[in-house]
Amino acid sequence: MTDRQTPIKGILSALGLVFGDIGTSPIYTLTVVFLILRPTPENIIGVLSLIVWTLVSLVTIQYAWIAMNLSRRGEGGTIVLKEILSSGLKSRRSIIFVSILSFIGISLLMGDGVITPAISILSAVEGAVLIPGLEHLPKSVIVIVAMVIAVMLFAIQSKGTEKVAGAFGPIMVVWFGSLIAVGITAITEAPEVLRALNPYYGMRFLLDNGARGFIALGEIILCATGGEALYADMGHLGAKPIRQAWSAVFVALVLNYLGQGAFLLRHPEAKNILFEMVFYYARLTYVPFLLLSITATIIASQAMISGMFSIVYQGINTRVMPMFKVDYTSYERRSQIYIGSVNWFLLLAVLFVMLEFRESSRLAAAYGLAVTGTMTLTAIMMVWIFYQKKKPSFALMAVAITMIDMLYLGANFTKIPHGGYWSLILASIPFMTIVLYTQGQKKLYRMMDFMPLADFLIKFNRVYATTEKIKGTVLFLLKDVREIPFYITQTMFYHGILYEDNIFVSLIKRDDPYGITGFFRPDLAPGLRVFEIQMGYMEVIDVEEILREGGIDERVVFYGLEDISTKNLIWKTFSVIKRLTPPFIQFYKFPPKKLHGVMTKVGL
Repeated sequence: MTDRQTPIKGILSALGLVFGDIGTSPIYTLTVVFLILRPTPENIIGVLSLIVWTLVSLVTIQYAWIAMNLSRRGEGGTIVLKEILSSGLKSRRSIIFVSILSFIGISLLMGDGVITPAISILSAVEGAVLIPGLEHLPKSVIVIVAMVIAVMLFAIQSKGTEKVAGAFGPIMVVWFGSLIAVGITAITEAPEVLRALNPYYGMRFLLDNGARGFIALGEIILCATGGEALYADMGHLGAKPIRQAWSAVFVALVLNYLGQGAFLLRHPEAKNILFEMVFYYARLTYVPFLLLSITATIIASQAMISGMFSIVYQGINTRVMPMFKVDYTSYERRSQIYIGSVNWFLLLAVLFVMLEFRESSRLAAAYGLAVTGTMTLTAIMMVWIFYQKKKPSFALMAVAITMIDMLYLGANFTKIPHGGYWSLILASIPFMTIVLYTQGQKKLYRMMDFMPLADFLIKFNRVYATTEKIKGTVLFLLKDVREIPFYITQTMFYHGILYEDNIFVSLIKRDDPYGITGFFRPDLAPGLRVFEIQMGYMEVIDVEEILREGGIDERVVFYGLEDISTKNLIWKTFSVIKRLTPPFIQFYKFPPKKLHGVMTKVGL
C-alpha cells in the first residue's frame, strides 16, 4: 500500500513546492501580451503557438530533460552546475570565469525572487474588480491588500511552514483542475484555437510582426517563469516525481492558455483575460476561484522564499556569501531553515516593487530579464559540461536551447527603460555582496600572518616538552592545517596556554551536496591531533554532535577573530559586513559556554 502511495505523495509535494510560480503565470501572461498587441485571430493563434512551444523547449527540454540529467547526488541548481563544470577545468582563468557566471546566475535568481511574489499576489488581487459592487475598487486599495498579504506571508516564515506545507499539493491540484476545466469549456466554443499547437503559426507570427513580434517575446516568456525551479528543487523531491508532475502541469497550462485564446477570439475586448473568462463561464464560482488564485499565488511565493533560503545557505556553505544567522524551524527536518536577514530584505524589496509599479501589467515590464538571464547562463554552462563530457548530441541540443534563450534575453533587454532596470538593480545587490565578500576574504587571508606547519611543529614540540600543561582537551578551529593562523601561535606561544590534549578542528566543504564525516587524521605530534569534518555544501550540520560522536569532550574552544583596520571605502564596507554577520562558530552551533575568541588586528 505504501509503495503505491509514495509516487502520488511525491507528485503532490512537487505540485505544491515546485510548480506554484509557473502554475500561476496564466493569471497575467496573456493579459500583458495583448496590452502591446492587437487581439486579431492571427496574433492570438501565433502568440499561443509561441507559448506552447516555449513551454516545450525551455521547460520540458531545457530543464525537465537536459538539466535534470546533470546533478550531484540528486541535487540541482546553479551552484551544482558550477561545481560539476569547475571539477573538469584545469585553467585557473576558466574556473574564475565559471565562478563569475554562477555568481551572476545566483544574483539574477534572487532578483527574480523579489518580483515573483509581487506580480503573482498583485495580479490575483486585481481579479477582485470583477466582483459585482467592487468594479470601481481604487488601485491604492488593491495595492494595500496585496501588501498586507505579503507582510503576513513573510511574517510567518520564522515559525516554519512544515505544518501547512502538506496542504500546498492538494490546493494546487484543485488550482490546476480549475485551469483545465475553464480552459476546455472555452476551447469547445472556438476549437480553431487548436491550430496553435502547430509551431508554424508561431514562426509566422514572428516573421509577420517583425520588431513588434520580437518585443512581444519579452512578455511571452512570462509563461515559463518558474521553470528553473524544476532543476533547482530536484534535490528536495527527486527528478522522477518532478517530471511526472510536470507532465500533468504542462497539459493543464496548455489547455488553459488555449482556452484563454479561444475566449479572446470570441471576446477581443477582454482585458483581464483569465478572470473575465472564469466570470463569463462560471459566475457563481467566481469568488471561490478568486480566493483559490490568491492562495495559489501565496503558495508560489512561499516556494520562492524557501528557494531563496536554500540558495543563500548553499552560498554560505560554499563560502561565497557572508555567514548570515540561520535558524532551524523543524526538529524533524534539518533542511527546514529560516534566514531572518534574507526574509526581511525580500519583504522590503517586494513591498517597494508593489508600491513602485502598482499594477501587475506595469510590473511585467520589470519581469523576465532575470529569468531569461538565468536560463541563458544555465544553457551556456550545460553546453560547456556536455562538451567536457564528450556528449555531442546533448551539446548540440544545449546549443539550440542557448540560442532560443538568447533570443528571449534579447527581447527582454527592450524592457530595461520601462522598468526592467529594477530587475538589474535588485540582482546587483546580491551580486555585489558576493563579489565584495569573496574578494574581501581572499585579501584578508593573504594579509593574515600564517606559520608553515613544519615551522610550527618544531616550536610546538619544544614548548610542549618544557611548559606546564593544563589538564583536559582544547579545540582550535582553523581552515587548513598546513597553514597555522596567528591566533593559535599567539595563544600557545605568547600567552602560554597549552593543554595536555590539543586538537585542530578543520571544517572542509566537499564538492558534492550531501554527506557528513568526522574523523581523526594521523597525529601531528605528541599532544597535537587533527579532527577533520567533511560536509556536502547543502548539509546543515551540528558540530557539537559530530564532536561527541568522535569521542571528543573539550574544556574550551578557541577561534580567531579579525579586527580589520582600513581607510579604503570598499574594505570598510567589507569590514561592516563581517561585523554584522555572526562568525562561523555561531553559524555551526558550537557550544557557546566553551568558546573563546582571539582577536587579530589586520590592516587592509
